[in-house]
Amino acid sequence: MESGIALAQAYHREIVGPLLATEVPRLPHAVGRLGSGSDMLGFDDALSRDHDWGLRLHLLLDDADADLVPYLDALLERELPDRFRGHPVRFGTTWERQPRHKVHVQTVPALVRERTGVAFDPAETTDWLMLTGQAVLEVIGGPVFADTTTWLGPLRASLSHYPPEVERYVLAAGWHRLSRMPLHARAAATGQPLHSRRMAGTLAEDVMRQAFRLCRTWAPYDKWFERAFHRLPIAAELTGPLATVLHTGDARVREDALVTAVRVLLHRQRAMGLPTPADGIGPFFGRPYRAVRPEVPAALTDGLTDPLLRRLPPEIGAIDQWLDNPWLLSQSRMRAPLAAAYGQWLANA
Repeated sequence: MESGIALAQAYHREIVGPLLATEVPRLPHAVGRLGSGSDMLGFDDALSRDHDWGLRLHLLLDDADADLVPYLDALLERELPDRFRGHPVRFGTTWERQPRHKVHVQTVPALVRERTGVAFDPAETTDWLMLTGQAVLEVIGGPVFADTTTWLGPLRASLSHYPPEVERYVLAAGWHRLSRMPLHARAAATGQPLHSRRMAGTLAEDVMRQAFRLCRTWAPYDKWFERAFHRLPIAAELTGPLATVLHTGDARVREDALVTAVRVLLHRQRAMGLPTPADGIGPFFGRPYRAVRPEVPAALTDGLTDPLLRRLPPEIGAIDQWLDNPWLLSQSRMRAPLAAAYGQWLANA
């Protein structure tokens, strides 16, 4: 079965690219398979074809050429063939029921605003904290087949991971979440085995998300989260301990596995040259449980110079560290009202 990316690349090479070369030969532009869809991430399968899958591309312009967007959209609608390699060129989707071509024409800044909900080329600290992994991947995760624009390449490079101080702040918040590690064992000891396993499952997810951050890789949304996780360079070291955390009914065995996983993360952080205590695991207030030492997040935040990050509570982090509503996280139009929460926290700091 031909993948969506392979189909999109051939569609550009054989149809869209030659058409643009003929009609607008000197126009700076980029063409790629960006935006939403399992195929953008290279994860599409036979079931993916039941909706929104097909001949999809993004045609991107520099902001200076924004007035050409309607012209190019009309040109493509008029000149593209009816079918390519047996697939319809014009078809309906969940966001546009009327069948028409799916070469999405827009400027590079418009793409970023549409997908992330924040300004072009985020420079404000709060903009970075409002980014979600899936939103960024819809800008940088898919392949670009041609690019003569001024901004797309540098933009994709700048969005590949957090700036250094934001990275340290977000990692510290991840460690604060993992500091709840002893609670699953305490719940088991007090006769709450189901809740203990539920909390352990949340901790396993926190380990995986911290692994993405420490590998400077954005995590996709839930459907493809584990598939992307297995691409990380430390995934092999974490998979065994995480499987134990999720499958065992013995809280002590779970704790051992979590400690093993956390030490893999600490080793990775240390190897990145980030401040990391020699031993990040210690006793929990004298009780018979082990926990992430408070020195682990503190080592990351103590040297911050960004005034906003110094004032924000270190436990908050980025938007997907304090909000888990999938609908809200997927709606770029909700970024502005959600960003107001950071303003309130700063006002009360």
